[in-house]
Amino acid sequence: MLISTDWIKDFVSIPEMSPKDLGVKFTLGTAEVEEVLVVGEHLEKIRVAEILEIEKHPEADKLNLVTFNFGDKENKRVVCGASNVKVGLKTAYAPLGVSLPNGLVLEPKKIRGVLSEGMLCSEEELGFAQDSAGIIELPSDAPIGQNMIDYYNETKDVILDVDNKSLTHRPDLWGHYGLAREFGAIFEQELKNPYNDSWANDLRAKFTSGPSPITPKLEGESACKAYFGLSVDNVKVEESPNWMKKRLISVGLRPINNIVDISNYVMLELGMPLHIFDRDQIKDNQIIIKKLGTTAEFITLDEEKRNLIESDTVICDADGPLVIGGLMGGLSSGVTDDTTKVFIEVANWHASMVRSTSTRLGLRTDSSQRYEKNLDSKLCERTMLRTLDLILELCPEAKVVGKLEYDGDDLNAIEILELQTSFKKINKVLGLEVSNERILSIFNALDFKVTANGDDLSVTIPSYRSTKDIDCEADLIEEIGRIIGYDNIDPISPKLTIEPVRLTSAQALHRKLRDFLVYNMNSFEVNSYPLIGEKLLSKCSWPTQSGLNLLNSISKDHSIMRDSIVPNALAIAATNVKNYDDFSFFEIGRTYHLDKANFAAEKSELIIAMYSKESTPFMDLVNGTSRLLNASNIPFDLSERHPKFKNELISEEWVGVHPFEFYNIRIMGKMKGVITSIHPLILKQYKIKGHLSIAVVDLSQVESRPLKDKVKYRPLSKFPSSTFDCTVVTGEHTPVSEVLSSLKKIKIKELQSTKVVDIFTMDTKEKAITLRSVFMDEEKTLDGEFITQSSQKIVDELQKAGFPLKS
Repeated sequence: MLISTDWIKDFVSIPEMSPKDLGVKFTLGTAEVEEVLVVGEHLEKIRVAEILEIEKHPEADKLNLVTFNFGDKENKRVVCGASNVKVGLKTAYAPLGVSLPNGLVLEPKKIRGVLSEGMLCSEEELGFAQDSAGIIELPSDAPIGQNMIDYYNETKDVILDVDNKSLTHRPDLWGHYGLAREFGAIFEQELKNPYNDSWANDLRAKFTSGPSPITPKLEGESACKAYFGLSVDNVKVEESPNWMKKRLISVGLRPINNIVDISNYVMLELGMPLHIFDRDQIKDNQIIIKKLGTTAEFITLDEEKRNLIESDTVICDADGPLVIGGLMGGLSSGVTDDTTKVFIEVANWHASMVRSTSTRLGLRTDSSQRYEKNLDSKLCERTMLRTLDLILELCPEAKVVGKLEYDGDDLNAIEILELQTSFKKINKVLGLEVSNERILSIFNALDFKVTANGDDLSVTIPSYRSTKDIDCEADLIEEIGRIIGYDNIDPISPKLTIEPVRLTSAQALHRKLRDFLVYNMNSFEVNSYPLIGEKLLSKCSWPTQSGLNLLNSISKDHSIMRDSIVPNALAIAATNVKNYDDFSFFEIGRTYHLDKANFAAEKSELIIAMYSKESTPFMDLVNGTSRLLNASNIPFDLSERHPKFKNELISEEWVGVHPFEFYNIRIMGKMKGVITSIHPLILKQYKIKGHLSIAVVDLSQVESRPLKDKVKYRPLSKFPSSTFDCTVVTGEHTPVSEVLSSLKKIKIKELQSTKVVDIFTMDTKEKAITLRSVFMDEEKTLDGEFITQSSQKIVDELQKAGFPLKS
């Protein structure tokens, strides 16, 4: 939002200081200033010049070499292409170094081989017009050498560009009068109030006793809180005066005509939007505010088609909608050059309804920005009177027809907020001794009415601050603190007892999982958005949806609450395969599921993904996940697909499930996990060349209660272990678990473990599996004969099960 300090000075004095210091002061006291601009600074350096001589450019037919006198001892010469250049003409000369409003900085430059020492300016280049033909022509009596700012009796204006987000909680700061109140409080200057009772009564005296041509009417429930209407005749639509155009341009608005400009000017001055209708375009002189009740296509003032729905609030005449309430008028509702009769609307709307409609239509306007901030309905009448004031000033022949009409909530029923605090409490919270007189003066400057009873204070909040901003004692203390200046408060650490934070069982489990995955499995943690889109689900052919769809999503890619982390993990893997040949990552996140009893249920899930460009990481993931669950004291066992008991985390019908590399994880008797490789068909969708395996574990059951630490410590064995490797041949589709299961029958107490070392496919459509068995006795060193006999037992058992040694 752009703030004109020249406009602010209509209501309060601002001490002399640099524009930068002014921006810093306002940032510390009220809202963040992103940029400080000085408008009109260039006019100080641009001077009146008289053309003395014109020569043709030797290298260009359409250019001239113009010599002129601009009040210095020596004349200057520039290259000029304007068609209206002539000897004796007085115009504006911008010397080298001047920065023009269009962003051009004048530097020494050769134009077709001739050096040009500055520029003769047009009205457009001076910032006086949107476009122009030729250089500006000044009257013959214009004093040579006088700068433009003195010649036009202009003033420089400092523009503060304030971050809108820092004003979100302050509906009173969306107009210059409300901002002037802040400047007055910060700089301890008195705020002028031109909108007093005398001013209001003078304008009310313009009303007539006859009937109003239009009486607005609210029908049923709608977004409208308050609606004022006033009819005025004999208006004349023409160009606005320079002072109004200048101010509108300075804050980023384009002047259109006096009536439209008045509506924008009042909005920027008082912070309350309004709309001015051409009354002749209102059918049967009816203004009805209601919910549309049906779907309709509506063309707004920007000539865009908008699709309205039943719940949208509209302002209608006898034929249909004229305005979308709180957003924008229709194409036929605006003022034209032929307008002579107007109907002025000043209304207030429910913030949430305006925001909802604005978001759905993708229509964000100056009006909707303000209505979304919870404006004060009590300010509508003042806005109406100020609008009438300017119309009568710019159109002296204009006459009010009837009186001010109103429909809406009872404004007298709006509750007055009164809060209690004390001088002692304010100083204690701020950590700064502020005098009672200073505290009272700040409250008074901010228009808070204070009744003091000794140390206690009863503070009455103005209605325009209680709609959204001020609602508790802490807010009152904040007001004092920010006006005093937080930079004036010494930062002192509070004296607090420091106690260690005890982790919940879920936090302790998550920390243990993270530590193991990072330190033992070389895995990186990632975090993905729980909001996903249909595009992500369809890309991986994900078979289910949570059914939890957002009504007003930010985008289509963030419109569904995810029911699995797997689609996110696939997208992350696809990004990383572009840069790495091997990697592993994990995420501990939430998934969301429709629940008829409680609307929605959340689950905490862990997903681990391993990728290798050369070979499948499936067995590494199986071993790593097993070690992880053991280290976390989570009781589990791995099992093959079961015809009856299905896994809840990944449907076996999903096309991404690998036909052979698949394990269910049973936790506490329930299928609460799965380890699988991703099918090449899905990898192809993501352009992943290589092998990707994932493990998904539902942590919801185990994280809700602390698991007992079952770790048993024992000394390291004094005696060495011995390993025996063998490679067996199996069918191409034989699960590895079947090979391992065949060795469970062997009763050798010294056999510590048997694990899969490697798997590779042979040309004969068979595969070879390398197993490693570890033997160890904690009481003695195993002799060679025992190891040979035990190894033979393993080989015999494998052959008996149909898994012969590879020859």
